[in-house]
Amino acid sequence: MDDVTDVRQSVGAEIQAFVGSLVSALGGRGADEHGHYMLGDDALACLKDLRRWLRIYDEKTNRLDVARCMAAANLVKGDLLQILALWDQDVSEKQLLWRTALATLELLVPLTWPLDKQDQQMTLNHHRHVPYLTEAQRSYKKAILSFEGVKILRTVVRVGLPSIALPPLERSSRDHGTIKLILYFLRNLAIISPAPGSYNSEEVYEVSRSATIEAFHYQDVFHLILAISSGIGDDFDAEDVVVLELLFHLLKGIDPEQLFLSETQLQSAKAEELQSLLRKEAGMLRTYARHAPTRHNRFGTMVWIKRDDEKFSTVSGQDALMDDSRGLAKMDQSKKWKKPGGHRGPQDVQNEVDLPVHLTAPAAKHLSAFIGEFLDSAFNPFVQHLHKAIEREAERVLFAHQSQFFFLISWFLKAEQARRRAAVAGNNRQKQPHGEESPFAFIANALTQQVFITLNRFLQKSYDMHDWQELKAGMRCYTQILLTVQDMSESAIEEDQTIADNILSRLFYEETTHDRIVAIVRYYSRQGFGYLDACTELAHVHLRVLEHYSRQNVEMQVRSRRRARKKKVPQTTSKGKEPAQNSEQAAQDASEAEEIADAQRTTRERKFDFWRSVSKFMTQGCVDTFIALARCYRDLTSEQLKRAHRFLYRVAFKHDMSVMLFRVDIIALFHKMIKGPESLDLESAEGKEWFELVRQLFKKLTRCIEKRPELAVEMLFSKINSTAYFLEHGYDIPVPTTKPRAPAELEVRPGVDLDRQIGIVVTVLLEKNQRDAVDWIKKTLSSAIDERQTWETEHSIRPAVAQEGDSAEKPKPDAPSIVVKPDTDERRKAMFKNNKLRLLMTLVGFQRLGIDDDADASWTIPSSVQSSKLLEALESIKRYEANPPELEDGRTAEDLIRRKPTSRPRREADDFDDDEGTSDDDQEFLFPGGGPTARQSDAATEPKSSGRRKRKDAGQELSDTERETRRKARQEANAKIQRRIKSDLYVHDSDEEDNEDRDKEFFAKEEERRRAQGRMAVEALDAIFREADNDEGMVTGNKKRKLAGKVEKQGSKQKRRKNVIESSDEAEDVVSLTNDVSSPEPHERDDGDETDTPITSPHQHSSFEIGAARKRVASLASLSESGGRSPSGEKFPANDEDIEDDQPMARPARTRGFVIDSDSE
Repeated sequence: MDDVTDVRQSVGAEIQAFVGSLVSALGGRGADEHGHYMLGDDALACLKDLRRWLRIYDEKTNRLDVARCMAAANLVKGDLLQILALWDQDVSEKQLLWRTALATLELLVPLTWPLDKQDQQMTLNHHRHVPYLTEAQRSYKKAILSFEGVKILRTVVRVGLPSIALPPLERSSRDHGTIKLILYFLRNLAIISPAPGSYNSEEVYEVSRSATIEAFHYQDVFHLILAISSGIGDDFDAEDVVVLELLFHLLKGIDPEQLFLSETQLQSAKAEELQSLLRKEAGMLRTYARHAPTRHNRFGTMVWIKRDDEKFSTVSGQDALMDDSRGLAKMDQSKKWKKPGGHRGPQDVQNEVDLPVHLTAPAAKHLSAFIGEFLDSAFNPFVQHLHKAIEREAERVLFAHQSQFFFLISWFLKAEQARRRAAVAGNNRQKQPHGEESPFAFIANALTQQVFITLNRFLQKSYDMHDWQELKAGMRCYTQILLTVQDMSESAIEEDQTIADNILSRLFYEETTHDRIVAIVRYYSRQGFGYLDACTELAHVHLRVLEHYSRQNVEMQVRSRRRARKKKVPQTTSKGKEPAQNSEQAAQDASEAEEIADAQRTTRERKFDFWRSVSKFMTQGCVDTFIALARCYRDLTSEQLKRAHRFLYRVAFKHDMSVMLFRVDIIALFHKMIKGPESLDLESAEGKEWFELVRQLFKKLTRCIEKRPELAVEMLFSKINSTAYFLEHGYDIPVPTTKPRAPAELEVRPGVDLDRQIGIVVTVLLEKNQRDAVDWIKKTLSSAIDERQTWETEHSIRPAVAQEGDSAEKPKPDAPSIVVKPDTDERRKAMFKNNKLRLLMTLVGFQRLGIDDDADASWTIPSSVQSSKLLEALESIKRYEANPPELEDGRTAEDLIRRKPTSRPRREADDFDDDEGTSDDDQEFLFPGGGPTARQSDAATEPKSSGRRKRKDAGQELSDTERETRRKARQEANAKIQRRIKSDLYVHDSDEEDNEDRDKEFFAKEEERRRAQGRMAVEALDAIFREADNDEGMVTGNKKRKLAGKVEKQGSKQKRRKNVIESSDEAEDVVSLTNDVSSPEPHERDDGDETDTPITSPHQHSSFEIGAARKRVASLASLSESGGRSPSGEKFPANDEDIEDDQPMARPARTRGFVIDSDSE
């Protein structure tokens, strides 16, 4: 009666009348048929009218009045379910009943559709009807699952069997709609859940997840889901999203590890959980007993506490009687802090996905069987087809479906992991024979590179859009993928290990992946405990797997990215266009260039450094995230406590960043966890680990405060990295300074005179909107001209007024250099960075002092630059500033400026400038530095050409194609010449290598022999000349023969030492003296000299020649006696090579050894 009254008050009378009449016309229970339900004459038409009311009135007007009227009329339980119960297998052939059942299903789907409205979408009508309709949907689900006599879900599945049995190409749109209706109806039932906070166990169970799973099992719904899921992509296409939603709402909140435990394992797990709870309770009782009040607390206690400011506070209870700290703690518990209003951060909302769902034993058994069959037959095709739909952004796929997709991947990966572990623990896993598929093959499509790319994109997008619940699903998926790949790496199958190594290398290759995880952990703020648990687990697993993988792969590489520099758009004005069009085109080009520059990123590979990667987690934000997890230590599991402990231990001791933990609230939390009234159980393993960690931290804290007293103040604040580094080491982080590099030096292309070069550079500066630079140069030139003209005038007058007695000419003094001073700091930077400004300064006569990379180098106007040149430069700037130079062929002024080529010491560097100038085939005839032979080039003695032959096209600028053609021609010509060279480096014996000690010994002996030979030659010649003086004018044939014999004797001695003398360059002068006086007979010469021109006979020497030889010998003797000075006091040459031009030389000996073929060239 109350429902009817509420409907009359909230819904219009006309709507109630229409809906009520249609519901009455559907049918009812008849007295003649033993109380069975009977259809009305127009039941099918009434069902269609009711569906039309729902669609036209409720959906289009965004109201819920019709649904409220149907719920009040008990349409679902009184009529719709009764109609479905009439259709059994015996009447399945009747088309009318089938159509009636289908129309009933079309009405049930909108009535059970979820009522999840956002707060912004809620209206007054919604607030009035939604609570009532939500409770009505729970009653619908209860009636459907527990209907007596007939299995409603089986009947609904039978409605769609004719459409499912058809081949995919023969199905019509109506058939696809029927299949979707069935799936949507099952999904709606899975979404409907018990009321939160309900305590009636029977009502909760009738609409619970366990009841839903049992009904799906007994009424063959799981078989339908498996059939459609395994056939997705082949037999079914558009049904993937509906199956995704159905599985998501069916599995959310269920722990997959509990599904695959056997009865023994389940009992053991429950016993261990009970023991853990008992230990926790005992710890709580022990802690409470230490601070328990006396038995007199039943009388009540009120205590006044005197504070530091001479004020009193009232505290009730006997806790304040124990000590001051207990009284102050009692006061703190009574305080309530109201945060100021304003912008609120992320709300701490507990999502329904995080709420645990406990299943009954039958439901867990049925669900584990379904999950096992789904993994074996349907998981791979389901994931593959749904991933393709997400990638091509199909219309049926929403952004929420992506989070559900990644949640299901993580859930099924965890279920597969639990199934493997349960099989190993139960000794049911047999050794796989050779060639059998790996157990990881059933989840292979979830571990592909395409899925990883989609997951990374989803994580980044969710993080940027602050969709924390979607981001949480992505984090859990990424974490479970890492755990699965780690299990693959530990597999006994070698192929699994190889695949796991490949997957990890791809996951860790991008540095953006590491940075994204750091950012997620670092910027946690009130996103809820589920998000906190997911992000800390992700960081813990990521660091653990990354550390293990980096140790095994020392040469691991990562690719880092950085944004490319934005290229400046040249500001050119198109001829023939209006200024407005030019500005619009320039703005469009600039925006396009910015978009391209933002999209481009330069990438580089570098060797992975695990220490550097982990250091990114050593920030105050990441520490605060794990501290937020540790604050919930009373409710954490052993795994979560271990996770927080491992990270804080890494921060404090592995990376020596314990200063990050030295904050007052963190120290108070650690003390509370160990010594507080609600401390951890120190008898457990986790309690012992935390106790040792806190003890070591407190020891470090006391030592640091003694060493650096300023830490006592810094404990009040969070630390940035620079502050933490200073507190740890006592000095700031050393910042490496990089010297600025000078820009590329420019020049104007050749063929342009100086005046026009100045005009070109001025035009470029004006086009770059740098008129202030041009004005500054003009101002500097003007002041420099005045100063230089004043100096020149002064020094031109001084000679005229000089004293007449001073006739000595003095050199003309140089003008002092003028220092060019910048007017602003920006100008000083531009004088170093702006290469076009530097080019103009160089052209007008300025000179830069210092090295190229010195940013503080000064500019001056040298003394050699006269005022007239400066004046010409200033006039050129003013002229071209008003009238820019006219250029031919549509060129701009900037096109005539190029980079100045760097000078090279060798000519060959120009011919072989590129890296591809030397091919692999040419390496066989190229030789190391020093040339192919030790022979002196003939080019040194040949006269040089007066000049090059001028080309006809010397005044023309060569194109890049012509330069490349000529470069290749020169390269081929040089290659042909090099192929004909036979190097002396490759023809001598291998034992004739350079040896410094051996060479010194050899040259010392040769020097000693040369000097002995020289003394013998001088003595012999002196004796000959004395004998010749005695017999002067009376020389007979006998004396000549005697003289010839002596000379021949001396020549024989020379012959014995011929090889030694020839090897020394300094002994050639002494040998030439003996050859000038006499020489061996023609028949005593070597055979190799037969083809040479015969020397003159010793009988043909004149007295003049003998006198000249005597003078030379006398000069040599006097040189040795006077210590290197002539009788006149002049200095003689230091060696014999300096005088070889003043004496006649003997014919050089014929070259012995190998003949070099290239000598003639």
